[in-house]
Amino acid sequence: MKPLVLAIALALTAPLPFAAQAATPAKASATKSPAWVATSNRYAQLLLQAQAPFQPESVGFWGVPGYDDQVADLGPQNEARYRAALQQAQAKLKDALAREQDANVRQDLQIMIGSVDDSLQGSTLNENLLLPWTDAPQLVFSGLNALLSDQTPPARRAKALERLKRYAGETKGSTSIFTLARQRYEERLSNPALLQPTKLEVERALANVQTYADGLGELFTQYKIAGGEKTLANVAAQMKDYAEWTRTTVLPKARTDTRLPPELYAFQLKQYGIDLDPQLLMQRAQLEFMETRAAMQQLAPQVAKAKGIDASDYGAVIKALKRDTIANDKIEPYYRDVIAQIDGVIRKQGIVDVPQRPLQMRLGSAAESAAQPAPHYLPPPLVGNTGQQGQFVLPVGNPDSEGKGQQYDDFNFGSAAWTLSAHEGRPGHDLQFAAMVERGISLARTMFAFNSVNVEGWALYAEAEMVPYEPLDGQLIALQFRLLRAARAMLDPMLNLGLIDRERAGVVLEQDVGLSPAMARQELDRYTFKAPGQAGSYFYGYTRIMELRMQTELAMGDKFDRLAFNNFLLDQGLLPPAQLAEAVRGRFVGASTD
Repeated sequence: MKPLVLAIALALTAPLPFAAQAATPAKASATKSPAWVATSNRYAQLLLQAQAPFQPESVGFWGVPGYDDQVADLGPQNEARYRAALQQAQAKLKDALAREQDANVRQDLQIMIGSVDDSLQGSTLNENLLLPWTDAPQLVFSGLNALLSDQTPPARRAKALERLKRYAGETKGSTSIFTLARQRYEERLSNPALLQPTKLEVERALANVQTYADGLGELFTQYKIAGGEKTLANVAAQMKDYAEWTRTTVLPKARTDTRLPPELYAFQLKQYGIDLDPQLLMQRAQLEFMETRAAMQQLAPQVAKAKGIDASDYGAVIKALKRDTIANDKIEPYYRDVIAQIDGVIRKQGIVDVPQRPLQMRLGSAAESAAQPAPHYLPPPLVGNTGQQGQFVLPVGNPDSEGKGQQYDDFNFGSAAWTLSAHEGRPGHDLQFAAMVERGISLARTMFAFNSVNVEGWALYAEAEMVPYEPLDGQLIALQFRLLRAARAMLDPMLNLGLIDRERAGVVLEQDVGLSPAMARQELDRYTFKAPGQAGSYFYGYTRIMELRMQTELAMGDKFDRLAFNNFLLDQGLLPPAQLAEAVRGRFVGASTD
């Protein structure tokens, strides 16, 4: 099971969401859900309740009350028990599919059944191939950070101390999460066939322990959770002990080769939604990289002239643009101004329908930046939402192995605000998730169809929709980030297939793409141990939507309406690319010929 931070902040993995009710907000939705959604959501409870005991932190994050004092199940045979619970739920879903007549509900049942198949396969592969080492300090911080949020009602935030005590093993009948994590690792240590965690992964975890401990204290202070001083001190001490055990027991055995077994890497690609052979993915990405780099070189002299920069090479122009740094206390208002301009463009150009409410944005704390050292979007509660919004979070550093800090210069300058706002905000992630909440889309299509290709593909497509209307310097940085997505789709499989080493990949990211060392480092960490296989999903998801857009334009001719097309895509929730294409051909293109 992936750390909570990967499931909810990066939107990288198919999350383990849960519900006790339909995923519709308490406030009136923009459109009323059809009756079949309620039927689908009732079926979803079978799977949701099977999953709930294993990742209750995710339960709370996605908006379901009742699990806020519970913690992840790291007890004995947790993977086997998890699979058994899923199999029982899947059998009931298959029975429902055999009886169900409604085509939409049947499609949702198939999505959920397929989601179980993927979860079973992933659990089995991980258990058979990898030693179950857990970054327990990060798990604890992420679990409390998900609960102690402005999105969570105060009555639920009050459960934070109970959750903390359960992590510490202070609750009657509970065992410290740190003890359980050690037991799961040690009980399988005698099997030499199982891969150890990577050395880099363990070193990063050790470097961040104190940051997570400090971050917990800051959260309890910020949200005025009283009575936690002794437990916070206990957890900090247990984190320190766990770190010492990790340093003396795990680190000496950690592997330096970050490559995954081929069958596990193949599954990772599938899990993130990439149903393409990695060699073909690399070939397509290489072509995109070359063409995007050429486009950047053509645009760079125009940007230099407009900005008074004495350079013509795109790399030198980007470096000059980065010198226009925005101070940390000015970043949020600067981005808000850009987002207001983007909203106006979206409405004027008829790109997609935009909510009237303002986008939520903030800087990440030191602990959040350690857990997720890249700009990211925290989705809103998708279950029982009463008006809560997602948040665009900007980190301000990337802790290094010595515990110092490396500063990004990749988003805190004016030219970068355009494409990052389009991706994380509107018309990207924020608009996509707002649509799912406001339009009452079924749990199957918001939760169980969730993968990185669905989510990141839309966000990169959203960037592309905005590029023609941005200033020249904003366009250049938009192309730079498109270059990064092509580099990801090349380098992630190359690193995991042993076709390039980390040092050479870093050179590509810093010199060819123009990333800061801090940003390049977190990119390489992502490819090699944080989420191998995920990085190609941006480029692949984008190309699938662009292909679908072109096919639709050719089929409809003068009848094609961009606003209607983009709204239709959002109406489908997170349908996988093949099912999305089927819906467009049958219900969007088909409707125009009726």
